[in-house]
Amino acid sequence: MFASVLSAAIFGMEVREIQVEADVSDGLPSFTMVGFPSAQVREAQERVRTAFKNNRLSLPPKRVTVNFAPADMKKEGAGFDLPVAAAVLAAAGILKPELLSRVLVVGEISLNGEIHGVSGILPRVIRARELGLRFCIIPEENIREGKLVRDMQVFGVKTLGDMIRCLKEPEAYLYTEEKEMDIQDDPTENRIDFADVCGQEGARRAAEIAVSGFHNILLIGPPGSGKTMLARRLPTIMPRLTFEESLEITKVYSVAGLLTESDPLIRERPFRSPHHTSSPQALAGGGRVPGPGEITLAHRGVLFLDEMPEFSRKSLEILRQPLEDKEIHLSRAAGTYTFPASFMLAAAMNPCPCGFYPDMNRCRCTPGEITHYLGKISQPLLERIDICTEVPSVSFSKMKKRTPGEPSAKIRERVKTVQEIQRKRYQKEKFCFNGELDGRNLEKYCVMTAEADRLLEQAYEQFRFSTRAYHKILKVARTIADMEEAEKILPEHIVEFPFLRVHLDFAPCRYTIRHIEIIQSLHGNRNVRDPLIDHLLCPLSRNILEHDAGCRIQRTRLEVGFPVPADKLAEPFPAIQNSNLCPQVHETVGRRCAGQSDPPLHERADFS
Repeated sequence: MFASVLSAAIFGMEVREIQVEADVSDGLPSFTMVGFPSAQVREAQERVRTAFKNNRLSLPPKRVTVNFAPADMKKEGAGFDLPVAAAVLAAAGILKPELLSRVLVVGEISLNGEIHGVSGILPRVIRARELGLRFCIIPEENIREGKLVRDMQVFGVKTLGDMIRCLKEPEAYLYTEEKEMDIQDDPTENRIDFADVCGQEGARRAAEIAVSGFHNILLIGPPGSGKTMLARRLPTIMPRLTFEESLEITKVYSVAGLLTESDPLIRERPFRSPHHTSSPQALAGGGRVPGPGEITLAHRGVLFLDEMPEFSRKSLEILRQPLEDKEIHLSRAAGTYTFPASFMLAAAMNPCPCGFYPDMNRCRCTPGEITHYLGKISQPLLERIDICTEVPSVSFSKMKKRTPGEPSAKIRERVKTVQEIQRKRYQKEKFCFNGELDGRNLEKYCVMTAEADRLLEQAYEQFRFSTRAYHKILKVARTIADMEEAEKILPEHIVEFPFLRVHLDFAPCRYTIRHIEIIQSLHGNRNVRDPLIDHLLCPLSRNILEHDAGCRIQRTRLEVGFPVPADKLAEPFPAIQNSNLCPQVHETVGRRCAGQSDPPLHERADFS
């Protein structure tokens, strides 16, 4: 007699239907399994045979053949035990074969006939709903996970006898009401809050902009300045997950086998923080048949890389493609697998190996060591990070005062409003946030005023931005404009970008003026300035004086790369002196003011 039942296998995040067929015919007593089963699946014949014996289910002394169709895919896992048992029972005449029609069966059988839970139940039940099946039979351990699909009938079985009763009388086999999962609409409040952060107004502002537009962010600062503290609080200012988003994340964690039996629904945005020794396979998803890695587990949430330069180069370069495509593709001998990867990247690093550059009273790193340390992060990866902000050390007065900052709930409401603006704007597009804008749509959605356009054009010419840097400025400026509910990008939205963008080249071999007062003392004459310099310097000094007067330019280090025409100098360079500057600084500034180029790297002075 022949019988078959439907089951399913997980390949990456894809659910593929597997037809389990059984035939009991005359011949020498045997139990054969065909259809490209793995060693785990092949062991099912012994588990099923022993479970039958221990539950007083005797098979006739005949030839038993079990086939898994389609035969060109290798079958993995122990979830095929229960469908094999159901198909063999129907083929042996203990069950009617028609009882297995349009039924999905998944589960693992122990030797005494008990049914154990398996991973990946939720995507299987969702697939059963899509196929229009009558009901699903799954292990009782996974019943709460299966009940997340509200419009699909799911039965949880504890033993082999329960499965037989469920197939014979499905209407009478009802799961007890007290065990039904009560899905809460609102998650529990977070135990961490942005109100715990002391000071760091600039970093808090950058974090809010990053979350509002779903931009990737890099936090740079000395040890103990609060970089990790800020990053861990990023999910608290993100909007609450919708039920559809929760179900999407739960599917990922179900495949990974990371769900809890008591409460399987993921209600909070993921925050994944892998150790810097994590291998590329741990980040992307490893194995011959890969499963979700840290990149996929951070879907709809935050992937935080603490001490980013300490990660291996291979591990970091894996991030480039998922950051661009919002999904990750892995090719193996068994096939190509696609995993979702729509996450926000948050990274933290020190400015040098010891972490105290440019404080030369504490930093002991050589220029070569700093350059080597910063060179661990490739430029293509840096170009995919929209916002870089500095997190300076908190002063003793602020730390002692402990003035509570703005709570996460208040920031989250503003972020929610900004994201609703973006969702409405991009409702006809395949993306939802400003951080996902590509070059084709930038000119369409990032409309600037004439003044802002002239300012950005002048900055592009003087600072020699790359095309990708130009796109970054537009995307971040579009988010800042949305936060102020402005239809067009204004000049003030453009000039705020230098506060959020920190140059990573801190090495002394490249000159950087570190104090606004020095810039203003050297170029303080109004005749020397042009509109671009006015836009950059004046708001910069005002912002720092208002928000972080004790740290000055510690938060944002503005590189003076714009040339000052020699004919515009108000007075000769020797007349401009500042006691706070070493002679090498005067020499370099004078050379640039005269329109001369900098010497080669090996000849440049150390400004430490």
